[in-house]
Amino acid sequence: MITIHSFTFNPFQENMYLLFDETKECILIDPGCYEQYEKEKLISFIAANNLVPQRLINTHCHIDHVFGNKLVSETYKLGLEMHKLDLPVLESVAQVAHIYGIPNVDESPKPTSFLDEGDKISFGNSELDILFVPGHAPGHIAFVNHKQKFIIGGDVLFYSSIGRTDLPGGDHATLLESIKTKFLSLGDDYEVYSGHGQKTTIGFEKINNPFLQ
Repeated sequence: MITIHSFTFNPFQENMYLLFDETKECILIDPGCYEQYEKEKLISFIAANNLVPQRLINTHCHIDHVFGNKLVSETYKLGLEMHKLDLPVLESVAQVAHIYGIPNVDESPKPTSFLDEGDKISFGNSELDILFVPGHAPGHIAFVNHKQKFIIGGDVLFYSSIGRTDLPGGDHATLLESIKTKFLSLGDDYEVYSGHGQKTTIGFEKINNPFLQ
């Protein structure tokens, strides 16, 4: 059974997710740790729980989701995995940091492999399916476990809201199409673990999300 542990990191209050099962193998999704104490908190949690990191994954590569890529890659000797269409987003991080006035941003490693819909993420005894859900970012992907009925959704669908689409590569109509065809087609009881804010369910968002009415 997969355990989902979240950390809320950096000035953007981004949710990073660490998933592990009974084997203690784990994957790290969107490590947003920026401050030194945040980096130490992540490393300490992994050590205290005797976890063995297996994969470093980005749902997408906006700056708040990749602050900790270098730390995780170098500490645990992991290559970065992401969708190829988000490579320009990753390559723009230094420029974005300058625009926002954010100093001392560690440069993310380049990806060592690309992920796409139809691929699977395996670790320990567990497996996640990949969904391609562009709109917030051109190469946005999400991860689904049908046995436990959850989605690690990045910045696609939030509690009573959706991801912003005014950043380069974003498109409102594309995002709505991604949500309706890929997320809402799942059962109402699927939980959505978002890149910001609290978790939600597909059923709740169908009824209450103003962007989906």
